[in-house]
Amino acid sequence: MSDLVSLEIAGKRVFLRCDLNVPLKNGVITDDGRIRASLPTIKFLLEGGASIIIGAHLGRPKGEVKPELSLAPVAKRLGELLGKPVSFVSSVTGEEVAQSAKSLKSGEILLLENLRFSSSETSKVDEERIALAKELASYADLYVGDGFGAVHRKHASVYDLPLLLPHAAGYLVSAEVEVLKRLTQNPERPYGVILGGAKVSDKIGVISNLLDKVNVLAIGGGMVFTFFAAQGKEIGTSLVEVDSIPIVKELLKRAKDLGVDLRLPTDIVVAPAFSADAPATLVNADSIPKDQMGLDIGPASSADFAQAIGTCKTVFWNGPMGVFEFAPFAAGTKVVAKALTHVQGISVVGGGDSAAAVRSLGFADSDFGYISTGGGASLEYLEGKALPGLIALDL
Repeated sequence: MSDLVSLEIAGKRVFLRCDLNVPLKNGVITDDGRIRASLPTIKFLLEGGASIIIGAHLGRPKGEVKPELSLAPVAKRLGELLGKPVSFVSSVTGEEVAQSAKSLKSGEILLLENLRFSSSETSKVDEERIALAKELASYADLYVGDGFGAVHRKHASVYDLPLLLPHAAGYLVSAEVEVLKRLTQNPERPYGVILGGAKVSDKIGVISNLLDKVNVLAIGGGMVFTFFAAQGKEIGTSLVEVDSIPIVKELLKRAKDLGVDLRLPTDIVVAPAFSADAPATLVNADSIPKDQMGLDIGPASSADFAQAIGTCKTVFWNGPMGVFEFAPFAAGTKVVAKALTHVQGISVVGGGDSAAAVRSLGFADSDFGYISTGGGASLEYLEGKALPGLIALDL
């Protein structure tokens, strides 16, 4: 991929695709990590004399204009972080956007409204996406792709648009790819992967692709109960994906055949309901009551996972160990996060809920080797899939 220094940016209008998909609560940004991650590329372009048209998405409005998913709060926060005004236009395309883009002066920034308010952005019909890409391309001279969290999507602003303009990867995308290469190409060993989160189906491809590459694989979170079910254990009312049980059985056998140190929890924190107020009880993983659901890994399991992490020189973690949003069920995630801060090598937090978890639990980004901005994109890269946004930047 071409990098930023390969572009002649002075006096040019740059369409910058960012990932500004931040969590909002009542219109207030609760975690601005993704906005902060975009700052190095934005500052480089501004200092180089470019003007910037930023395109990004927020949530999944599915082609409808949904005020609660407007990027207006993001424009405000970005301006605060940069210490300069960021213009905002409440449209994706049209005359207002065209005029606003055309009038930009060197060093000025325009943020477009949520690109996914246009159904063409995510359309599976090539012609519809290309039509939107052509309109967006008409506003700019150059394209910089820096929205790593969206590079696994074949969307108009991610895949089609860079094919229409001279393009390069931004600092964030370049850094993410470099880190992921370290995880897939001759990683320093021992190499450990910690996976959690709710759905095992989201992680099956990653597990399958990494089984012959890792030394240690630890499984927690809601997805572990499908593993328990595959072993014939009672899981009570815990989350389970019945359709995934056969392939999980195959993965368990394959891990054993490969000699992978596969660790599953030995104790579980259960409750009668999915609630922060539900009474929590610690039970053995073999003794989950039929009327209870598992909501966190227990302290013995947390310590076991931390010990495994401590032996590794390379660690990738994606997915919380429990329902970290509820204080009684956050301990497992906190122990694992703490263990990652002591890794004598590189520790990578794989975006999404994992990144939100470590910040909400009081950790700083600098406590870890790297915090990815793209959970889904990171996972697909680690599955060995070709990512459309990276393909386009490579052409």
